[in-house]
Amino acid sequence: MSNGENWLPAKREARLAAAQNWIAVLKDQTDNPWNIPAAEQSALGTLSDGAQALLEQVQSSARTPVIVAECKAEFEALASKMRFVKNRYFLSPPLTAADFISLWLHPKDTTRTPVPAPESQAEADITLPGVHLLTLHLKAVSGSPPDPHRADYGYRIYFGVLSPDGSKRGLTAAPVSGEELPHSRFTRRKTEAFDFSAEDRGKTVYFCIRYENAKGKSGPWGPIFSAIIP
Repeated sequence: MSNGENWLPAKREARLAAAQNWIAVLKDQTDNPWNIPAAEQSALGTLSDGAQALLEQVQSSARTPVIVAECKAEFEALASKMRFVKNRYFLSPPLTAADFISLWLHPKDTTRTPVPAPESQAEADITLPGVHLLTLHLKAVSGSPPDPHRADYGYRIYFGVLSPDGSKRGLTAAPVSGEELPHSRFTRRKTEAFDFSAEDRGKTVYFCIRYENAKGKSGPWGPIFSAIIP
């Protein structure tokens, strides 16, 4: 069940009917199983009665701008009280699914929706904003099958600098697959900046990207691409 306000009807007549239903359900209970204080139940009843009386005046020949304003304020107070009662007393046990339905609320959905593994491939365009700086502009490979939003939660960027001497755990030869790249970082941004050390200027850096879902499951490897570090 959402914590938003979609459960509360927008029209005053429907909101009043919902409040009156709550009052009726609470009145039918014995031993107050939900532990709602009598003062809260009384306040809900008082606001409901006041809202009904003012709504009747608004809908009659007695309607005036003052009564309209009073009616609006009374319904806002009623909505505020209903939100408080719901959040304070209805969102935790011992309420059952049947209890929620009796209150015209949606039972909490306890079914976990599985998150599929990504099937799309990812790549990036590269810009060179400054000395030893590179920026990746991440995107799906053209023609790659679209994934559900939760499957493409973010990007895992694998990279390595070609360093024939093996310094800094770099690459000693050009990679032929993403598994050969020694470093990685995760991002949910569409752009990711890399700041290499001054000694890496002029070297080639290789990248390969995979989508990851919210559970950390990876999709297929994208193409390997490279750039010269400026």
